[in-house]
Amino acid sequence: MGLRSEPNLSLVRLPNVSLNVASAGPKEGPLTVLLHGFPEFWFGWRHQIDALAQAGLHVVAPDQRGYNLSSKPESISAYQLDRVADDILALADSCGAGSFQLVGHDWGGIVGWRLAARSPERVRRLVILNAPHPDVLAGYARRHPTQALRVLYFGAFQVPWLPEAGLRAANYLVVRQALRLTSRSGTFSTAELERYQEAWAQPGALTGMLNWYRALRLKRRSELGPIRSPTLIIWGKKDPALSPHLATESLKLCENGRIELLPRATHWLHHEEPAQVNGSLTGFLSQ
Repeated sequence: MGLRSEPNLSLVRLPNVSLNVASAGPKEGPLTVLLHGFPEFWFGWRHQIDALAQAGLHVVAPDQRGYNLSSKPESISAYQLDRVADDILALADSCGAGSFQLVGHDWGGIVGWRLAARSPERVRRLVILNAPHPDVLAGYARRHPTQALRVLYFGAFQVPWLPEAGLRAANYLVVRQALRLTSRSGTFSTAELERYQEAWAQPGALTGMLNWYRALRLKRRSELGPIRSPTLIIWGKKDPALSPHLATESLKLCENGRIELLPRATHWLHHEEPAQVNGSLTGFLSQ
């Protein structure tokens, strides 16, 4: 692989929060927003940003609220899905884009599903990496106890203060090991984990990151409509937490979608198989 150029970093002030944003590519290109999940930040897209920019896309990858250098509201309710989704619409507005393309992994994918269902006129194309549609996960877990066991940590994160202490202990050993043990060997280098650790150590970051899970208990039941945006679901089949059946169940809610399964990849597919993921992304998003 060739050398990657570093993206531009800037603090974008929006009506309700400020987001630290990595950007690259021609400003006149189609706006393409990359949304990370837990426990990453914009750096989670380091293998994708330059490749997409070279394909002519205007790439922006924010630290979502609660993460790294972005705003970290104290209230748990500030992390409800619609509040987070509003950040992305405001970010697109700040770029002068009426519509945009969205790529989301993990929690970033959940935000993507929500935005595409709620604001279909804004999301031109949607790519989801190992993130089930919000209306799919709970029902599937109730029907499949094995899947429910895989996401027990959702409940553990609801406790105040203790999870932060556990994750911070021994220089964030639990979080570092979680990344290493749930990915293919060698996926995350020591230097890369040190960069993640710097982000986790930002004041208020651990609480902000965990508040995404805590806000789940505030969710009001609301069925989302069908996903009308053209949608590509890319799924690592060896994800230890999320069954590939969640991808097929989510696809049923898409009017125009397809799945690409990566047989050897885990939850961290965009790190493990960047060439294949980047090829799929550029092919789909450049149409």
